Amino acid sequence: MSGTFVGMPAFPRAARQAVGDATLRANLKHATHTIRDKRARAVAELDDWAALREAGKQIKDHTLRHLDTYLVQVEETVTAAGGTVHWATDADEANRIVTRLVRESGESEVVKVKSMATQEIGLNEALEAAGIAAYETDLAELIVQLGHDRPSHILVPAIHRNRGEIRDIFTQEMAAWGRPAPEGLTDTPAELAEAARLHLREKFLRAKVGISGANFMVAETGTLVVVESEGNGRMCLTLPETLISVVGIEKIVPTWRDLEVFLQTLPRSSTAERMNPYTSMWTGTTDTDGPQTFHLVLIDNGRTDTLADEVGRQALRCIRCSACLNVCPVYERAGGHAYGSVYPGPIGAILSPQLRGTASEIDASLPYASSLCGACYEVCPVAIDIPEVLVHLRERVVQGGPATRQGNRVVLKPAKGHAAERAAMRAAGWAFVHPAALRAGQRVASRTRRFHPRTLPGPGKAWTATRDLPQVPAESFRDWWQRTHGTKENGK
Repeated sequence: MSGTFVGMPAFPRAARQAVGDATLRANLKHATHTIRDKRARAVAELDDWAALREAGKQIKDHTLRHLDTYLVQVEETVTAAGGTVHWATDADEANRIVTRLVRESGESEVVKVKSMATQEIGLNEALEAAGIAAYETDLAELIVQLGHDRPSHILVPAIHRNRGEIRDIFTQEMAAWGRPAPEGLTDTPAELAEAARLHLREKFLRAKVGISGANFMVAETGTLVVVESEGNGRMCLTLPETLISVVGIEKIVPTWRDLEVFLQTLPRSSTAERMNPYTSMWTGTTDTDGPQTFHLVLIDNGRTDTLADEVGRQALRCIRCSACLNVCPVYERAGGHAYGSVYPGPIGAILSPQLRGTASEIDASLPYASSLCGACYEVCPVAIDIPEVLVHLRERVVQGGPATRQGNRVVLKPAKGHAAERAAMRAAGWAFVHPAALRAGQRVASRTRRFHPRTLPGPGKAWTATRDLPQVPAESFRDWWQRTHGTKENGK
């Protein structure tokens, strides 16, 4: 199990295998359609949804423009409240910091709140290599961990599993991780939830160290916020003696007033609820309640490189609601594993290539994992224009050019395998600035239309294998306009 999915094939190959899995497709279709329909009803209840969406966008953009100021403020307020702040440039440094902190506590096991940041850096694997057992406590994350699997959805990591598969995983694997599954366990949701509750309860009561992420950090007070639906997060955040929170530097909101906007938009966009069942907030430490030691590990891991990109930086607005996954026709058919990242779907297609770069085969292919239909932009609660960023990253993959990697300004080389695309785009660009050549080409195409093939050769064969090649009209628009209006095009 790899949190970073190292060695994944390019998206087209991974997706082709996933599309052939009928059970996976049925699970995904049922789950995504159910979630998005519920979300649409929840959002429709608010007359000011558009205003909230714009407010969220403006707050995030303001914070990103002044991120240096707010990061210093977070460090000051967390420290003043009794916490300790650590800075991690990349995944390796973050893993070293967390591993050292756990060892210093004298413990060899930890309980974890669902955290995409820790999945991003591969923390569980790093802890395991150091002899430290990390137990996931979110129900879906527990299913993924027990099944030696990978998460395939931001909100519902085990969305690719049905109830029968979950029952089998519990029955076969729970005993090796702690309390075994009850005898005669069925696949009814109540019994599965009870089996997970009994299994996790002993870990909550025994653990001395908890590890969390955070949905938000409030700069003015140093408060961290986790929203969840099961209560496992509340247990991890209050019972252990030591709490270590691993958080991306973009999760800051300046004030409590700003937080109020996201506590309206996040639950409706993610779980289709008016508010989260559990919203846990903690500010440093207190003498009589909660953990007595608090560490905040702030991770960059490619985020400042992303921030340097004027088009791509809007991906850092993401509040991890997963609404874009549930409406994406590509995700619905391919599932999350094909994206080779803990961030699947449309947001993963623009975030992962920026955090990790486009040097690998999988990252160079992710900007193409979209039909550009725009449904993701329409549902995004912070108005990330994902299609715009996808096109921007496709240009980077094909053309190369200036970018920021590890804090340095570099010039990227074009990715391999795109020579024909570059040549085609250059030819099209030349034709569009030479109207006479474009008109001549259109006339030749119209007059030879009966000789055109029904499928494309070479790389284009994959495109026409599943769709018809559009027919060239018998007459171009230019010629039709001149014939019907009887005027010339100013000599062009």
